[in-house]
Amino acid sequence: MTNNAALSATVKAFRGTRVLVIGDLMLDRFVYGSVERISPEAPVPIFTYGHEVSMLGGAGNVVRNLASLGGSSCFISVIGADATGHALTRLTGEEVGVEPYLITQSARVSTEKTRYIAASQQLLRSDRETIQAVDAATEQRIVQLAEEELPRVQVLVLSDYGKGVITRSLVSRLMVVAARVGVPVLVDPKQRDFGYYAGASVVSPNAKEFLEAAGLDARATEAQITEAAARLCAQHRLGHLLITRGKAGMLLCSASGEVARTSATARDVYDVSGAGDTALAACALALASGASAPEAMVLANHAAGIAVTKLGTAAVFADELSMALSEHAFQHSALRKIMMLSHAREQVAAWRAEGLSVGFTNGCFDIMHAGHATVLADAKSRCDRLVVGVNSDASVRRLKGASRPVNFEQDRAHLLACLQAVDVVVLFDDDTPLTLIDALRPDVLMKGADYTREQVVGFDLVESYGGRVELLPLKAGYSTTGIIEKLATA
Repeated sequence: MTNNAALSATVKAFRGTRVLVIGDLMLDRFVYGSVERISPEAPVPIFTYGHEVSMLGGAGNVVRNLASLGGSSCFISVIGADATGHALTRLTGEEVGVEPYLITQSARVSTEKTRYIAASQQLLRSDRETIQAVDAATEQRIVQLAEEELPRVQVLVLSDYGKGVITRSLVSRLMVVAARVGVPVLVDPKQRDFGYYAGASVVSPNAKEFLEAAGLDARATEAQITEAAARLCAQHRLGHLLITRGKAGMLLCSASGEVARTSATARDVYDVSGAGDTALAACALALASGASAPEAMVLANHAAGIAVTKLGTAAVFADELSMALSEHAFQHSALRKIMMLSHAREQVAAWRAEGLSVGFTNGCFDIMHAGHATVLADAKSRCDRLVVGVNSDASVRRLKGASRPVNFEQDRAHLLACLQAVDVVVLFDDDTPLTLIDALRPDVLMKGADYTREQVVGFDLVESYGGRVELLPLKAGYSTTGIIEKLATA
């Protein structure tokens, strides 16, 4: 039985880790639109284009999740000299905490997957890809880079999507280097023969991939599965097989026959795209943080459970994973609104992709009262989604004095998150919310009417990119200072 407090501490330790990822990079394009009629030319739906979003996929999605979960990484992959390759280079360069090495092969076609979605339903996927193995010179360059980077990382991840980067000879050479410096190797396999990954610390197939590798069919019992897993581990010198089984959770097996299990955590499944990459990233960071293999499995399972509740190959954030470790808190939807800035930034980007306007306001909110509720409801009426910045305890003390705040930051954030008008709450340590405003770039910046436009922090920044500033009427007779004074004289 794992200890959730210890697991939460492990999640916090993600920030001190570094992972080397080598694998197949691809561009995931999501084209959103609508379908209202069937074509008269053929019995197919007519898709009306709305908008599209592009993001890193394949091994790139592992890297995205490593970053969103708080870890840093070095990423080695191969692209073609084409428009998709240029897009992949740009997107990889935008990821915080990622050191990319994208090797260009001029004759190679960069992998791109395009999904067409209407009413949250995927209608069609179109693939453009290369599956032939990288050439000898490219493989040698990958090994050279790995030899330089492995002494600086805690875990090596091989993300094999069968697009030619992870060759058998490359795996053999990397295993030798990793063993020499004492770095564990975590593999997301594509090959049916697990001997391809001989010597790996953890190989993490999904249920279908495992059954094919073990020569079993879907009717196999768990006893048959664990017996076959132990045999494969012994045969190919694998430390563990971590089998992801969707609704059935995860199964961790070793050559000695030891078995650990964990049940699935997701309650609402919207999209399983990329959930395996999320689990792989969480598992890698857990191992890099010193967790045992069973503990890493539990964290990977929770991370995957969050990923499938999101549409598309979405990243999972450390604050979400920490919340998921407390079952009561995870069920409390209000607490999910409290986000770190990196998480809030991605949420705002997702809203914008849907064509929604984003508003922002901020304050200490030390003692919540009817005046706050009225102003926040007014703020929400002026935008589709409202983000509220909240001064941390340290920030309030600097602004208000040593006797403040009356309520701790997490309590203040929790109360705000419980309001229907509030969509996201972000705590900040600075004296002003300028860093938040610059990162989130709200369409509407709002503050109480006791300020002038020029006194609103960030007014010039917001107006510089076409946003607007609005002053909100205050409810007379309500203030935190007034409440404190009233209590003092009572």
